[in-house]
Amino acid sequence: MKLGVFTVLYQNLAFEDMLDKICEMGIEAIELGTGNYPGNSHCNPDELLENPEKIRTFQRAIESRGLTISALSCHGNPLHPDKKFATQSHEVWRKTILLAERLGVPVVNGFSGCPGDHPNAKYPNWVTCSWPPEYLELLDWQWNEVVIPYWKEEAKFAQLHGVNQIAFEMHPGFVVYNPETLLKLREHVGPSIGANFDPSHLVWQGIDPVEAIKKLGRENAIFHVHAKDTYLDQANIRVNGVLDTKHYSRILDRAWTFRSVGYGHSEKFWKDMVSALRAVGYDYVLSIEHEDMLASIDEGLSKAVNLLKGILFKETLSEMWWA
Repeated sequence: MKLGVFTVLYQNLAFEDMLDKICEMGIEAIELGTGNYPGNSHCNPDELLENPEKIRTFQRAIESRGLTISALSCHGNPLHPDKKFATQSHEVWRKTILLAERLGVPVVNGFSGCPGDHPNAKYPNWVTCSWPPEYLELLDWQWNEVVIPYWKEEAKFAQLHGVNQIAFEMHPGFVVYNPETLLKLREHVGPSIGANFDPSHLVWQGIDPVEAIKKLGRENAIFHVHAKDTYLDQANIRVNGVLDTKHYSRILDRAWTFRSVGYGHSEKFWKDMVSALRAVGYDYVLSIEHEDMLASIDEGLSKAVNLLKGILFKETLSEMWWA
């Protein structure tokens, strides 16, 4: 496995300065934002697709430092009921696919999106319960009339351009938020749908990442992995549960908070997760995503790097000589 980073944390640095900085930390792969929520400060599809020489210069800067691109990431909501927002997300998604084709990047990360409750809605409507019965009716409409038709078409577009791994982050607020909903979409669309496996969004839902890895791994549905931790405030959870709309800055009041790797869960937790990934045959990149309110970017990233360096398996498996 390789250690990577989602470079949006250094969006204020120039591209090559960012590359130099992460190389000094011993990082081997980069995940690049191409627009929508992650922004495109280091990888603007419009600029690169229009200029072959810029693409060559871009690739040389990466390859000359011994780095690889693990994925292009364009997390947005192409199913948003606001047509302007949806169109922007869709256009960035398609340009990202075209750029992945040009760069030879096998994985494109994103969100599944979430529609509204009818074609003329203003906001997305994420269904979290099965009663009153109109919620199930809404869910049926969202999936059968919006979600499945859209991603069937986009999976075809991606495959036409050589991208066979569409990696969705299972994220509450979108229709794909756990292994069951990911596999539901995969069943309807095809094997090009898989996971950008991020445990930070799963643990607060009560999901065991190791068991989720086993479930998805048996289906060969893990395409990319994020390394980000979540602290669960059990005192607050005991009072109000895990659904929490308070701003992320209200750390003392929230049920859960994103943290640097090792500050939400123990090293043993991460060792178990890495072992489960190897057991299901995942041998790609763990891409660190930094969203820690209690650590600076440099310190949070360096602590994550130091912990993960010690637990990632780097050597090829040998034969089982003892059995």
